[in-house]
Amino acid sequence: MKKVMDFEGTDTVAELKQKVDFSDEEKVNRISGLFSEIMETLGLDLSDDSLKNTPNRVAKMYVKEAFSGLNPKNKPAISLFDNKYGYRQTLVEKDITLYSHCEHHFVPIIGKVHVAYVPYDSVIGLSKINRLVDYFAKRPQVQERLSVQIGEGLIEALGHQDVAVYIEANHLCVASRGIRDTNSYTVTEFFSGVFEDERMQQRFLESIK
Repeated sequence: MKKVMDFEGTDTVAELKQKVDFSDEEKVNRISGLFSEIMETLGLDLSDDSLKNTPNRVAKMYVKEAFSGLNPKNKPAISLFDNKYGYRQTLVEKDITLYSHCEHHFVPIIGKVHVAYVPYDSVIGLSKINRLVDYFAKRPQVQERLSVQIGEGLIEALGHQDVAVYIEANHLCVASRGIRDTNSYTVTEFFSGVFEDERMQQRFLESIK
């Protein structure tokens, strides 16, 4: 039997404000106007055919795509299915595409997310795990918080604690500015329930190599 849960997840202060602030259309209009000021301050000519629609394009991208995870209306509904096959071993989904933005410089974070859980009575529709990752990634982020949000989101959806999350990502705030190190990447982990056991952690880490 399929069950659908309205996923709540971990709200940030910014996300909570979205519940009472502007509509998407109002956000686009406000951001477009403000971005026009930024471009003009930089000395760009907004009468140029190539630039005149850039403020609106950027505003739509921020609201509808890059930061759409700030809007609670975009929270994914998590589909659960009865585990009628009796599968009781670890279920791993690896190499989930991560595309987020650093909240310090608003430049991309690009990487992969690997998750695992023990199914017990229910399994999550596989694409819903990707949607959960994408929802929390589509906001200004730090990788540490993202790891916790994904882990806690899975715990809430499954109704138990046996969850693991592993993220490896390149941060363009490091690669494209400042030190300009294009080789380093950041790893964060979230282990809960049975995955707090070192043997379970090792099995998970071996499976995502």
